Amino acid sequence: MRKPVASSLSRSAMLCAALALGTSCKSVEPHTTPSGETTAPPEVSTQEPVTETTSETGTETPTRRGNSPWLRARVGDRVAYSFSANRKAMGRQQPGTMPEAAVAGVVTLEVVAVELPWVWVTLYFTEDGGAPSRRPMLARPLVVPVRADESRALEIPREGKQSTEQLTAAGRHWEAKRYLNDKRAFDGPLENRLYAATPGPLYLTNGLLDASITLAGFAMGGGSQLTLVEARQGQEGGTGLPPTLARPWGPGTWFDMRVETEGTTSVLRTCQAAERGFILRQQVTQPTSGAACPDFAQAKAVPLEEAVLARIWESLDARQWPPAPEGAAPAKRETLTVGTHRVPVLQFETAQPQANNVRVQAYAADPWEDALSGLAHEARFQPLLDHVTPGGGGTQLTDWGVWVPGVTP
Repeated sequence: MRKPVASSLSRSAMLCAALALGTSCKSVEPHTTPSGETTAPPEVSTQEPVTETTSETGTETPTRRGNSPWLRARVGDRVAYSFSANRKAMGRQQPGTMPEAAVAGVVTLEVVAVELPWVWVTLYFTEDGGAPSRRPMLARPLVVPVRADESRALEIPREGKQSTEQLTAAGRHWEAKRYLNDKRAFDGPLENRLYAATPGPLYLTNGLLDASITLAGFAMGGGSQLTLVEARQGQEGGTGLPPTLARPWGPGTWFDMRVETEGTTSVLRTCQAAERGFILRQQVTQPTSGAACPDFAQAKAVPLEEAVLARIWESLDARQWPPAPEGAAPAKRETLTVGTHRVPVLQFETAQPQANNVRVQAYAADPWEDALSGLAHEARFQPLLDHVTPGGGGTQLTDWGVWVPGVTP
């Protein structure tokens, strides 16, 4: 039986909170096939809630509590969204301001295996023409194991002024609810979300049809958007083969970070899971025995679609790799030992004369390096080592692993 572990969505979760989604009031055009035909996916069927059962031998089958559409997932279920994000300075740019940047393409989520209570989803980003994204953070397909049954209540209220409308998107008509949350009076963003009243095949993203944010205030303009372009239901009967977690997005994995501050050292474990369209993340003290991660009863939950949008926004800061620190000496190639892993890194040293010390940072030489197999996506794009010498404290990745039962990295 596999044991739960936790994973880290920290930066993404904060970005989701800071960058709520929104959308314009236009209708989305039907998706067309190469032959020019429009496609309309069938409705997802409904059935009675599934519960735990006991076999003739007296052993329990995998738990299947609740009536979530995830319990009826099919291999081949897929949704795709066009996406864009851009950031630009407004007025005179201040020192330290984040540089202007833009990215666009298509993001696809697709069910590749079903082994209840697990539904295996792949997440991948492409250019508009179909080629893999050129952005380092978006350049490889990611795997997301999602638990389909109900282990806890997962409801996040949608904020903003609510209205209803009808539109055409991905070749079919939708009854929809719009949530408009305008924070511009307080230098916040204009957040706009559009959700299907009946999610149907959009259960993968909680019914999302369109989401956008328009930045305002703090001398920064731009925003981000997701717009539905495809929704498809797979064929009945297929189970697929659960993929490995060599390149996980985060759910199903854990990683440890040693933190040194003011002479005190501690190790924090970031655990990550996914359940019924939500990403779950929590940090715990490194356990000394038992499961790699405790249960996720107290984990922070972020809707899957918001986590996707946050990752797109975050990619604006990783246009090239590695992200050389300002004022650092040329990188040195080193090998960093992390638990049982030996990882090729690029190490930067930045003199800090005012503090009479040197800041040392090490980034993975290649964030998709095989030596990082099983490491959560977010940890690959953070410094694996970041400390100040002499004696200034810092952080270092010390270990990682996979907790989903029966799966290898």
